[in-house]
Order: sequence, then structure tokens, then C-alpha cells
Amino acid sequence: MPEFLFKRWHGYHVIALFAVAAIFIGILTLYQWIFGLVGFLCLGVGLIYTIQAKNYFVKDLEKYISTLSYRVNKAGEEAVTKMPIGMLLYNEDKIIQWVNPMVTSFIEEECIGQPITKIDEDLFSVIDSDEKETSIQIGENVFRALIKRDERLIYFFDITEEVYVKKLYEKEQTVIAIIYLDNYDEVTQGMEDQIRSKLMSQVTSTLNNWSKEHGVFLRRTSSDRFLAIFRQEVLEKLEETRFDLLDEVREATSSEKIPITLSIGVGSGQGTFQELGLLAQSSLDLALGRGGDQVAIKQKNGKVRFYGGKSNAVEKRTRVRARVISHAIRDFILESDRVMIMGHKNPDMDAVGSAIGVLKLAQLNGKEGYIILDPENISRDVRKLMEEVERHDRLWAHFITPTEALEEVTNDTLLVVVDTHKPSLVIEPKVLETIDRVIVIDHHRRGEEFIEESVLVYMEPYASSTAELVTELLEYQPKQTKLDLLEATSLLAGIIVDTKSFAVRTGSRTFDAASYLRSQGADTALVQKLLKQDLDQYIKRSRLIENAHIYRNGVAIAKGSSDKVCSQVLIAQAADTLLSMNGIVASFVISKRKDDTIGISARSLGNVNVQLIMEMLDGGGHLSNAATQLEGISVDEAEELLKEKIDQYFEGGKES
Repeated sequence: MPEFLFKRWHGYHVIALFAVAAIFIGILTLYQWIFGLVGFLCLGVGLIYTIQAKNYFVKDLEKYISTLSYRVNKAGEEAVTKMPIGMLLYNEDKIIQWVNPMVTSFIEEECIGQPITKIDEDLFSVIDSDEKETSIQIGENVFRALIKRDERLIYFFDITEEVYVKKLYEKEQTVIAIIYLDNYDEVTQGMEDQIRSKLMSQVTSTLNNWSKEHGVFLRRTSSDRFLAIFRQEVLEKLEETRFDLLDEVREATSSEKIPITLSIGVGSGQGTFQELGLLAQSSLDLALGRGGDQVAIKQKNGKVRFYGGKSNAVEKRTRVRARVISHAIRDFILESDRVMIMGHKNPDMDAVGSAIGVLKLAQLNGKEGYIILDPENISRDVRKLMEEVERHDRLWAHFITPTEALEEVTNDTLLVVVDTHKPSLVIEPKVLETIDRVIVIDHHRRGEEFIEESVLVYMEPYASSTAELVTELLEYQPKQTKLDLLEATSLLAGIIVDTKSFAVRTGSRTFDAASYLRSQGADTALVQKLLKQDLDQYIKRSRLIENAHIYRNGVAIAKGSSDKVCSQVLIAQAADTLLSMNGIVASFVISKRKDDTIGISARSLGNVNVQLIMEMLDGGGHLSNAATQLEGISVDEAEELLKEKIDQYFEGGKES
């Protein structure tokens, strides 16, 4: 009873109980002294027993507490010294003061009294940041470092097995690829059955050997298409070889004087088979839009990597697509109340010439058309063309500024974007955002950035220029097409500028388009007048070239001074001139531009894919002709960054 009593009540409760009992016995003694005597006797015995029970309880409690305290201290000591969690204490100067045995087990050398960088070089900067944890690798083990800044304490949790399982999971992920023979129809058209069978046998044999070597499941789904399924681990090995399958197929079929090229679209990352299949098809479309003969790898997060692209896009012999596109554009124009035409920022002759051609398309179908142009941002050669346009009253009336364009937009307006497919490069992005129906006409290889939800896309990387594409569209209009002198000359000037007077990227259809424009009255003498150079521009270009040096493998780099501003046209002309020198296979010219950005123009003879190098710097273009603009850096920093990307290209880095 007393032990129970002391566990439930405080001491004063017990005293009160005995006091009440004594009063009650005292009253009883007045009437029955014998019973009172017995009561006091019992009360005394109970009091003695209660005092003894209390003493026993206090001793037991003290013993229990001392035992529990010992056990807690013992458990804490065991946790600090034997649990598989590393602990490290450091001082204000980030010098290690104490570590537990777990830390000493993976740090062989004595670390107490050493800087915290003894554990890992990155820990010093992480402690100064707001990060609460980070991952570090020590030897073969990986640890998660949890930082308690208030206590200047770091916990280390071994996550080596977790990282290993994650890597194993990633390596086992499924990858779906679609392999497409780019030019199979063009190559085999009119070919004898025996030769066609032999050619296809070479391709199939090369693909089968490749699939067996790398453990790829390969199935042919049509005459020019294959389906491949493999693991992420295999994809990583294929990327290390930079997909040399492209070269193998091209070389295996080159004996027939008509090499076949491949394009491969790859879908990778986490996702269902349906999602991976859609990614693979999207990647293939991207590879084909860039001219084929390359691999595009797309992940669910939208990131894209490219390999290959060593050959120029194959010119299509048939004009069926041009005729179909021409009729489709006509239908869209007829459904609209007006047509807006817009090129890229700082438009060149091709952008303005093709815009004038699209304006003619609108007028042929009885619709008003307007060309958006910012008069403050045009090059010297385009300015000469615009001076001619200003004297042409009917044509000049259809040029408007970006501000005026926004005021003229209606719900039924059609926008045609020419000579670019990147939203960030158009003259006025707000116009692009405002108009729902957009048509894209471009000859550049398709990049990762693209104008989404376009109602019609006409992109042909084989074409010399957008002006060539627009000229073909004009030829297939149902109504009798009659261009006036300036319209035809503008389109011809666009072709001549982009082909360097028919020297590069020129196919049979390029000459067909030029011939048609000449028959429509294009004036070659006027073109030469528009393209004449000023003496001061020539001198500036010569000074740029004077600073050129060979960096590696026949790659020339020229850099302008940090205080001299050059136009994009001048930079491009300097790159073209450099490429004409003996021993130079690729040229890069870097200079400061008027808009406080750094411009880089790149040219090659085809052996070096300058498009891939420029895409690493958020630019783009063609295999042999590309450019980019960089913001927030100096000319010298741009040169170092360019050299880094050139090294990455030649040494087998992954393009993205």
C-alpha cells in the first residue's frame, strides 16, 4: 500500500491521511479508550511501515535513475564510436577538431588539426553556402554529408550501395530507336532490281553485325525503316563511339557510287514504351529536319544530343513537295484577311528577299501582305536594297515596323516566318505570340529551339537559301506569276549571297530557281551593285583576318579587338575569306557587335561540322556555315569558350 501510495501521491497527501486518522482515533479514545489505544498502536505500526517503504522506494528510484543514466551514456558512447555514421567537429577556421572512428575508417591519414578540405575539396565552399547537405566521394565510397552549421558538426552517411543501385537501374532502362535510310527512295529510283537488292543487302548486313556486336534488338518495319531496342548502358557505349554506324553504312554502300546515309532518332530516359516511342519519332524528325546523316537523342526532360551530320543534306530530285506546300500555303492565305511576313533579327539579303517573295504570294491570291522590318537594325547591303525599295512606291507601302505590325494584327491574320525557325531570333517575338496561325519557311538545319504549333512547316536543309524555296513556291501558284524587276532581283540576291555566288551549297534546283528569276527580269547588274563593298569595310575585314592564327587541325581563329565594333556581315565575310586560304579547313571569327554582344561566325569546307560547335554555344546554322551570339562576356572570354568547344568536338565530347 505505501509503495503504491508514493507512486500515486505526493508526500503531503500521505501526511494529511495520517493526520485525519489520528484525529479520528483521538475522538474514539474519548469514548472507548481501549479501542483508541489499539487504534493508536495500529497507526504507529502503519507510520513506521510507511516510512520504511518510502526509504525503500527512494533507494530503488535512485538505483533505477543511476542505471538508466549509465545506459543512456553508454548508448550515446556506442552510437558515437560504433554506429555506421561519420561525425566531424570543426572550428570557426574550418579546421577539424574531432572525428569519430567511422571517419577515421575511410580517411587513412591523420586529419585532426587539418583543414576540412582534407576530407573533400568541395566541403569548404558548401559550408559557406546555404546548402544543408551534399554528396562527396572518398576513395570508392560515396557519402551524403549533412551539415549542422550551428554546432559546426557534419554527419557522413554511406550511400555507396544506394548510388550503385541507382546507376544499375539507370543502365537497365529501355531505349527505343528508329533507324531511317535518308535517301533510299532517291538512290533506288530507276535502279535495276539486282543492284537494288545488292545495295540493300549491304545495308542490312552492316546493321545486323552492329546489332549483334552491341546486343541490340533490331527489326525491319519497312523498306527504309528499322526499329531498335536496347538498354541505356548500350546507348552510353554507342555515344562513346560517336555512332560510327553512320560512317560504316556510308562506306559500305559507297562502292556503288551512291552511298546511303542513315538518320537515327533515339528516345531515352524514364517513361512508358509509348512515351519512348514518341520521343524516338520526334528525335528522328529533328535529325531529318537538320539534313539527315546524324543521330538525335531526346530525353523526356526535353534535352537533345546530336552526333554525326558529317555530310551535306541530300538534294531532293522531285519537286512534288514544293508543289504540295505551294498549294497548302495558298489555301491558308485565302482563309486569312491579311498576311504578315517576318524574318530574323538583323535580316540579311536572303531574309528580306524571301519575305518579298512571300508578299508576292499573298498578292497573287488577292490578300494584303506586310513585311515586318526594323529600319534601325539592318546591315549595309540590306540598306542598299531598302533604298531601292523606297523608290518602288508599290512595294515600299507594304513594309511596316514591329510596332505598326502589332496594331494591324487581327484574329484572322496569317504570319509567315522566313529564314529562321527559332522564336528567340524573330524580329518581334510579340507578333509571334499574338498570331495563332504561323507558317515557317526555312533552309537551316533544325535546332532544338523551334516555333511550336505551326500550322505548316516547310524546312528543306538541302536548299541553298530560303529565297530558293520561295521561288519554287511562286512557280507552282495556279495564277500566272509575273514578278517585277525588283522582286525578282531581291530573290536572286538572296540566293547569290547565301551561295557565295553559287560556290557553296548549290544544287541543280538552285540553278533552276535562278534561271526562273532571270526569266522574270532579275537584274544581275543590280545584284552586283547591292553587294558592292565599301573601302572602309574591306579594310576592317583585312584587319580582322590579320589577327588570325591556326588553333588546331587546320582550324583558324581570328579575333577582333575588344574596343572595335564589327557588323555581323563583316564578321561573316572575314570567315569566308579565311576559309579560302591554303591549309584551312574551318574558320572562326570573333568580334564585338553593335548590340553589345559578341558575334562568332563559323565556316568550313565540310570536313568539320561547324553547326555542332556553334550549337554548343547556343547558336546554329549549317554543316559548313553557322554562327552564334554571346552575351555578358568579353572577346577574350568568348575565344576561350570557343576553343573549349572546338576541343570537345575533336576529342569526342558529347554534343548537345
